[in-house]
Amino acid sequence: MRTDDTIALERHALGTLNYIRRSIEAAGVLAVPGIAGVAMGIVGVAAALLSSMPTLRAHWLEIWLAAAVIAFVLGGVLMAREGAHRGLRLARGPLRRFLLCLCPSLAAGAVLTAVLWHAGIPRLIPGTWLLLYGSAVLSASAMISPTMVRQVGLMGGLFLLYGMVAFQLPLEWQSFVLGLGFGGLHIVFGLLIARASRSEAHDG
Repeated sequence: MRTDDTIALERHALGTLNYIRRSIEAAGVLAVPGIAGVAMGIVGVAAALLSSMPTLRAHWLEIWLAAAVIAFVLGGVLMAREGAHRGLRLARGPLRRFLLCLCPSLAAGAVLTAVLWHAGIPRLIPGTWLLLYGSAVLSASAMISPTMVRQVGLMGGLFLLYGMVAFQLPLEWQSFVLGLGFGGLHIVFGLLIARASRSEAHDG
C-alpha cells in the first residue's frame, strides 16, 4: 500500500532525475547569443558600405577579408562570454565542438578565395563565401540549443540558397550581395534568436 510519504518521495526522485537530465542536455549544446549575430551583421553592413564607395571599390576583397576576421573574432568573443556565463569550458565544452563543425567550411572558403582570385574569376568569390558559410552554419547547428536550432538552421539554408543565386550575378553587385547576406541575414536572425532566448528565459 502506497503512503503519502512514498508518493512524495517518488515525486522528489522524479524531479531530481528531470533536473539531472536537463543539466546533461544543457551541457551538450550551445546557446548562441542573438547579440553575436547582430554584431556580426553590423560589421557586414559596414563592409558593404565601405566597399561600395567609389574610392574604395577596387579594394572590396581586402575590406571584406578584414570584416570577416573582425566578425569572426567578435562573434567568438560574445559566444565565449555566453559559454562562460553558462559555466561551459572553451576547450572541452560544446563551444569547442561548435567551432570544429564551423571551421572546415570556413577554411575551404579561404582556400577557394585565393584560387579564384589568382585564376582571375573574382565574380565567383561572393557566391563561394555565402555557400560555404551556409554549409558551416548548418553543420554547426547540430551543437545549438533546441530553442535556437530552427532559426540557426533556417539561416544556414538561406545562406546556401543566396549563395547559389549570387553565382549568377555580376561582380559589380558583390557589395550588395555580401551586405545583404552577411549583414542583413545576420541581423535579422540575431534578433530572432535573441527573442527566442528571452522567451525561453521567461518560460523557464
